[in-house]
Amino acid sequence: MAMKNADPDNHVIATYKVKSKLPILKAAGRIVEEQGTGTWIKVGTTTSRIDELYSPKILKARGRIAVLAFPMDDFSIKRGGIPQVLSIIAGNLFGLEQLEGVRLEDVTFPKEFVKEFEGPRFGMEGVRKFVGTDKTLRPHVGTIVKPKIGLPPSKTASVAFEAFIGGCDLVKDDETLVDQNFCPLEERLTKVMDAVDRVKSQTGRRVLYAVNISSEDILDTAQTALDLGANMLMIDVVTCGFSALHELSTEFGNKVPIHVHRTMHGAITRNPDLGISMEVLAKLVRLCGGDQLHVGTFGVGKMHCVPKEDADSAEAITERMGNLKPAFPVCSGGLYAGDIPELIKRAGKNIVIQAGGGVHGHPNGTRAGAMSLRQAVDAVMAKKSLTEWAKTHEELRVMLEHVKHK
Repeated sequence: MAMKNADPDNHVIATYKVKSKLPILKAAGRIVEEQGTGTWIKVGTTTSRIDELYSPKILKARGRIAVLAFPMDDFSIKRGGIPQVLSIIAGNLFGLEQLEGVRLEDVTFPKEFVKEFEGPRFGMEGVRKFVGTDKTLRPHVGTIVKPKIGLPPSKTASVAFEAFIGGCDLVKDDETLVDQNFCPLEERLTKVMDAVDRVKSQTGRRVLYAVNISSEDILDTAQTALDLGANMLMIDVVTCGFSALHELSTEFGNKVPIHVHRTMHGAITRNPDLGISMEVLAKLVRLCGGDQLHVGTFGVGKMHCVPKEDADSAEAITERMGNLKPAFPVCSGGLYAGDIPELIKRAGKNIVIQAGGGVHGHPNGTRAGAMSLRQAVDAVMAKKSLTEWAKTHEELRVMLEHVKHK
């Protein structure tokens, strides 16, 4: 099978890393057969014209990399959406016997494709304006209520209040918390939003609470949350699906920002020889309207990551992509104040720094933990070392000493 050229304005370009005993050009041909018009045997129901119009073209096959161009006519964007897109560029190819491994590393969409999606309604700029950091452009600071499950609504709200008063811009539910009996969503949301209002009245600051509405009836749950005053919605995109995010954004994206968690992504993205890269998932989240997305900690935190892949994911939701607004990258997983200078050095300042244990694990409690995290960010913004800043910021000093001796 020969390599061809393709107009990028009329094709979706997908890049695969392939592991196979076959020569790479033949391996790429197997993907073309499976994801295009072919099959394992010649059939009399096809024609050369059908093959030419609708089968993907091999643009590159070298080493372990195969680049394929899928004609725009293959896609039913308005009705099929992202599910149908994934069925084409990331469908049965993973199960082909002759390919020991295939990983979808990247995808590039033509302008006409991107125009079919509205993307983030608030985006990074909108979230910054709401919180009031659109002039300073400092990183946002957030936390997850800990323990992640088990607290009743009143305790959840008091923990959130302490985090907000300590300096957090964002408090989010854990991805495992939705509407359990010990913490019903409606009661939890009402009490936390009361805490949000108290923060505003006491400090003048506007803060965000991302309530997790990941559920079977996500649109109804979202409406209930908005009726109760929610100012941010959270969705677990891999478990709920891209269509759920897209519908959520279409219906409510103009009202409140949407915080997107990537729980379970590791089952898809972690194996370097099989699956789909986080960069691809990030692009799909942006198309579907996510305003914030967890992208990793650039090798600083507790979760497995490849720093370059985290950087690629962050770039995927912030670089130019048609007229779509940039989304806000979220860094979370084992972070605390001492990690902040290195994290900002690697990831830049246009990030949300999310710490759970790194806030609530402070010896003096949640408020002091939030203060230590904000103080670390302030030190970086002032171009001071944490050691120097800690001399006059007790909460930071205590947290640095506490973690050092654990």
